[in-house]
Amino acid sequence: MTSRKLDQLYRQVIMDHYKNPRNNGELPDSDVTIDLNNPTCGDQIHLHLKMDGDKIVAAKFTGSGCSISMASASMMTQSIIGKTEQEALKMSREFSEMVQGHDHETIDEYGDVEALAGVAKFPARIKCATLSWKAMERAIFEKEGTK
Repeated sequence: MTSRKLDQLYRQVIMDHYKNPRNNGELPDSDVTIDLNNPTCGDQIHLHLKMDGDKIVAAKFTGSGCSISMASASMMTQSIIGKTEQEALKMSREFSEMVQGHDHETIDEYGDVEALAGVAKFPARIKCATLSWKAMERAIFEKEGTK
């Protein structure tokens, strides 16, 4: 597939997640809820995680922001359900490397997340893409701090 066709496909995936976000909504029985915002652009995320031991069994989000931040939150919640805390943190590190344009391990098994690789071409959008991932990291660390 040519680079242009791949870019177009990735844009379509991002817009689909933005217009039809997965796991959008409240999670009343969540074990941890984190609110984060990106003060430079106004993006906001409210992330809810339900845990079973160290396994993420449910993840939902609400918030507002640009297509990149909301699509990233949708993709992130989809990809971390069923993962352990350590697996989710590893995914977050790899995602951060990817959107910064650094070499990273393949993230094919993370679903649609790779569609955000093009964010590396737009440094101002990196914080948009990583907001929900930072919220997930903070949620795990906050949960760990309560043990």
